[in-house]
Amino acid sequence: MIPCRVLKLAASQVLSQVASVRAGAAHPLGQRLTAAFGRPLQDDPRMSAGVLAGLGSWLNLDDTAYAGHLSNSTVAVPLAYAHAYRLDGLGLLTAVVVANECAARITAAATLGPLRGQSAVHTHLAGAVAGRLACEQAPAEVWQNAFGLAFGMPNWPLMRAFLASDARLLNTFTPVRTAMDACDAARAGLLGAPDLIEHPDGFLARFASVPLPGAATAGLGRRWHTETLSFKMHPGGPGIDAAVDCAADLHHVLRPLTPDDVEEIVVEASLYTLFAGRHAERYVSGPGSPQGALVLHVPYPVATTLLDGAFSVDDFAAPALEDPARWALAEKVRLVHDVDMTRELLRSEAPFGEALRQAGADGEAWLRDFGGASLVELLDRERPGGEDFTRATKATGARVTVRLRDGRELSRERLIPVGGAGPETRRFHSRMVREKFVSLGGRPDVAGRVTRLHRMPAPELREWIEAALRP
Repeated sequence: MIPCRVLKLAASQVLSQVASVRAGAAHPLGQRLTAAFGRPLQDDPRMSAGVLAGLGSWLNLDDTAYAGHLSNSTVAVPLAYAHAYRLDGLGLLTAVVVANECAARITAAATLGPLRGQSAVHTHLAGAVAGRLACEQAPAEVWQNAFGLAFGMPNWPLMRAFLASDARLLNTFTPVRTAMDACDAARAGLLGAPDLIEHPDGFLARFASVPLPGAATAGLGRRWHTETLSFKMHPGGPGIDAAVDCAADLHHVLRPLTPDDVEEIVVEASLYTLFAGRHAERYVSGPGSPQGALVLHVPYPVATTLLDGAFSVDDFAAPALEDPARWALAEKVRLVHDVDMTRELLRSEAPFGEALRQAGADGEAWLRDFGGASLVELLDRERPGGEDFTRATKATGARVTVRLRDGRELSRERLIPVGGAGPETRRFHSRMVREKFVSLGGRPDVAGRVTRLHRMPAPELREWIEAALRP
């Protein structure tokens, strides 16, 4: 039995991801994706699943959890099949939670490896298989074979393509399509290896530096990974959320602000934020920079928010992206490592604190490779893992300090961004995602109905999905 609190989080997850799909579809690059592969809702739910997954992922507006960027498959695929099969609202939410739990657990088992965040596209092999087969109420042998076939040739993205080209738009589209083929093959009787995840020649052996096979089954029925959800309120990669939240607060104090008013802007953040930002900065040189790198770049969204008070998907397209004032101010942004924020990041469950606790001493070598010997010293070795995830957090914090030429200095700090897993999000997630949906062009009445998603009969749910995705 899925607890009500978990179903409520899943309902918010559905609305949040639909908002992300809307944003992706409205952007010029998203329009090229639909020109190539069709609209979000099609007669063939396999095609719908891929398009929904692709549109919702590439702006980094997709929701995350411990572990993985789940919603691109765990919401996209159930939405496509619930619409096609005329499921009711409870059937949709059940499929979403089932997909979350399968995808998050397999991703957690491989979290201490070379692929993280959106580059861990194997998340969507699991999320798409589980999301579809839950909607179809498929028998156990189909599940077993579909998982075995899907993970038989798992995707491994190349960072160069991820950051320097439009291939980012396909980073979930491709594994979801692979998963749909695996489901069809399993239905037709093709067999997959039943032990492919944990076998010495299997998935974890290749994709995890420190395999955690026990994470796939730990606390079944008690530890709901859906409760570790973080809802993305701004486009952009790790750590951008908190920095944008801080910049929005500073905007209201500093406005009107021009680049000439500013001496420098210091963004202090955890090593995780700096790791992503430093990968991206090599590819960012102004308005013509590739979108794959821009969504991981901290200076541009911070500068934009300080000037305008907010940061949205429109800021990743012309004419906003060509504003010289934004780039002039972005040049004054400097990223600095904050040791205490890294310590709090490692204490939180997501993105990999819980995996490090499960790994124990074996996880220290992975952490040393990731950030150096000093990072290992920040581990809280005495902090036990929770029996459940009802208090899970994702502390991807930031402190933004603006030093003005007139000598003034103003600063704001936030440890958990708005929408990040934590007590505030557990209390207000429904309100947060409604605001996100409406801000991206969704109708307020559609957003308001999400609280009764679990009670929607099949005809109403089908109409709601169509209305939620309608431009």
